[in-house]
Amino acid sequence: MTAESAELLRWYDSHARVLPWRVGPAERAAGMRPDPYRVWLSEVMLQQTTVAAVKAYFLRFTELWPNVAALAGAEDDVVMGEWAGLGYYARARNLLACARIVVRNHGGRFPDTREGLLTLPGVGDYTAAAIAAIAFDRPETVVDGNVERVMARFHAVSTPLPKAKAELTALAAGLTSGVRPGDYAQAVMDLGATICTPRNPACGLCPWRDPCRARALGIAAELPRKAAKAAKPTRLGTVWIARRADGAWLTERRPDKGLLGGMLGWPGTGWAEIAPDDTPPLQAKWQAAGEVRHTFTHFHLRLKVMAAEVDREVESGVGGFGRLNPGDLPTVMRKAHVMALTALENPENAGENRVGFA
Repeated sequence: MTAESAELLRWYDSHARVLPWRVGPAERAAGMRPDPYRVWLSEVMLQQTTVAAVKAYFLRFTELWPNVAALAGAEDDVVMGEWAGLGYYARARNLLACARIVVRNHGGRFPDTREGLLTLPGVGDYTAAAIAAIAFDRPETVVDGNVERVMARFHAVSTPLPKAKAELTALAAGLTSGVRPGDYAQAVMDLGATICTPRNPACGLCPWRDPCRARALGIAAELPRKAAKAAKPTRLGTVWIARRADGAWLTERRPDKGLLGGMLGWPGTGWAEIAPDDTPPLQAKWQAAGEVRHTFTHFHLRLKVMAAEVDREVESGVGGFGRLNPGDLPTVMRKAHVMALTALENPENAGENRVGFA
């Protein structure tokens, strides 16, 4: 273990974040071991999502499904509904697939090596390394955005991301501790999240302030450098939201593959940079309810919302009518539902509503 790694572990022992999925350093010292299920669940939820956003979802999931066997036996629709709002819905599908494989093929026990973990659905290089280190104390190099930032500053790497990823990973490997590797992995991430922050890093409080090359050069706040991002395109589409006289709503299940795969949604067009033809799924007195604007990872979406009240006897060529729990809808579809409901209840104000990019 390097002197820098030892110093970081001493800092972590006093300053570790308290997180609902974490076994802290004092608990580890007392003999408690992390639950691989909770480590895995948190790491999947944290992919491209903030700690603040994940906490409530994690607590609800572990209350409903306290172990991997319970999650493996859950109904898909219930799990997808609980995931709604967290985004990146392929993660939820992989979550269920992974839980079922762990139960069916591994007797309910997660593989305890990075190589074994990589065989599971939804577990990539970072997630496998994180679970192996945190849950099983394997000396794996765990590199997320926080760690990249810490390494870029510690070593004064000026190569912009993403080109610098391989270099930063190699530098992180050189500091990875063989002593308490799980605590060390979490310590570097905590350092980036709380001290070596993207803006205004608190260098005076950092346990690595003296050997940090970027601090010595006065360029810590400028690193890591990032290549310019291309502007996100805007795609257009339409959804048709129909409420039957008995209170049932017309919905359809999106295809398993693709954006929002497997989630409940509204009949509508595809999403394209040129507005697609928008033929309604049934004959009704449709009214423009407004426009939802939503941002995904790679594009902005402007979704025209059409709403209608229909007779009890009406039939549709797509989807089906049924009772609706709005919480089962992904965020963009929930926004559209609120807009349609407002228009149906207050038709004189329909058509001018806008929900901005979020």
